[in-house]
Amino acid sequence: MTTRMGPRTVRLAATAAILGLGVIGAQSATGATQDEPTSTPVPISTPDGQVSSYVINTKTANPGQVRKAEQAVTATGGVVVQSWPQIGVVVAHSTMADFRTAVAAKANNAIESVGPTRSVAVSEGTPDGVQAPWGPGKGQLRPATKKRDISEGTAATTTDPREGDQWDMQMINVPQAHTITTGSPDVTVGVLDSGIDPDHPDLVNQIDRAKSVGCTDAGRPVTGQDAWAPTTSDHGTHVAGTIGAERNGVGIVGIAPGAKMASVKVVNDDGFIYPEYAVCGFMEAGLKGMDVTNNSYYVDPFEFWCGDQPEQAPALEAVRRAVEWSTAQGTVHAAAAGNSAYDLSDKTTNASSPNDAEVPTDRVINSSCKDIPTELDGVVTVSSIDRAGKLSSFSNRGLGSIDVAAPGSSILSTIVRDNGYGTKSGTSMASPHVAGVLALMKSAHPTWSPDRMISELRAQATDTPCSTTTRGAECVGTPQENSYYGDGIVDAYAAVR
Repeated sequence: MTTRMGPRTVRLAATAAILGLGVIGAQSATGATQDEPTSTPVPISTPDGQVSSYVINTKTANPGQVRKAEQAVTATGGVVVQSWPQIGVVVAHSTMADFRTAVAAKANNAIESVGPTRSVAVSEGTPDGVQAPWGPGKGQLRPATKKRDISEGTAATTTDPREGDQWDMQMINVPQAHTITTGSPDVTVGVLDSGIDPDHPDLVNQIDRAKSVGCTDAGRPVTGQDAWAPTTSDHGTHVAGTIGAERNGVGIVGIAPGAKMASVKVVNDDGFIYPEYAVCGFMEAGLKGMDVTNNSYYVDPFEFWCGDQPEQAPALEAVRRAVEWSTAQGTVHAAAAGNSAYDLSDKTTNASSPNDAEVPTDRVINSSCKDIPTELDGVVTVSSIDRAGKLSSFSNRGLGSIDVAAPGSSILSTIVRDNGYGTKSGTSMASPHVAGVLALMKSAHPTWSPDRMISELRAQATDTPCSTTTRGAECVGTPQENSYYGDGIVDAYAAVR
């Protein structure tokens, strides 16, 4: 795999616990250059009596250090919601305003960093079974400004075969790839999203129910269909159809119809993916032996989490650890680049975060600020192109930030309503094309590691010269690698040969 210079290559592991903004935070290896401004602080209020959620990162990832952190949580009147000793991360709830400083003081130097995961109260409350002195403690979300993918209507269409309408599959040579493999049932793609419709005719036989899990109960893994099936959003169902809709004589055909999918629900009913949900999703992918994950989201409430900010760095680090650990277990990750027409290689300002607050903060950002998980090491960052092969106007871009491009405009796939079909646009639709291709690659080459798969995916992508777009920064770079297409447009046939 080509080593890239710039923000993608910077490891964000926190190196020391520091006092800042009246809380304990992490001073990360930020990657910001000396001539960059410090990012704008966004203080997060956790008043007494409000149930607030935190991630705690221990200095060493082992059961002993995690146990010390858990004991510190209890000693300060908080509760442990979930622990991940494999990566030294604890998810905790507390109603104390000074929880962050108090828990660090009680931990006997075991804690590297602790920080909030949201700017509001925990909307789902503390999970049943967790002995919280305040009871369920549900909070209320304030009006949200979260960016959504662009929907072009999700009305049900005919259930007659629609394969001829899937221009996207033709563009990336999926039919040709299917002459080699349609995917192995031994390969599982974890769809980290809003859930997969369990009875859609194109998906019902494609879901590995034993590996499926819900992560939106404050970051605790919960099994059973009620935990991982969709409720308020068909986003995950649409993504799943692109990856693995069954070849069965109805509807559409996915890229890897012979593989299996696990529904890993990380999107709550308000549309948010908080850090503890994402950590749970990546950990479950690694623990359950999923080969590929698709991540068509960014972790809320910050579109960009800044490593030079003590209140944001801990959650950034927790997600980074989870991605790194699951990769070490053999899971390769694809992620959407984002829909803000932003140049990820030239970060200056942001006005969308925190998106769960009444009023987001206009802030200066720098190269320490990451769109996660897509900008983390070991994650394939996917930009979106349209039917003409041009960068979609909404797609994020950036030289050294984009790995490959894939179709993401007006993509036909499965939806929940009437078990039907509809089109959506977004980098969320581009990423599952790459996840599906990775599933075919793993099927054809079961011994390949995540690094090998990413290297081959990029090497086999179709070199594409710069195009024009109607919005955002102009394309820079060469046909071999540029800010719009990265190493090129993904090619399913070339990738599996």
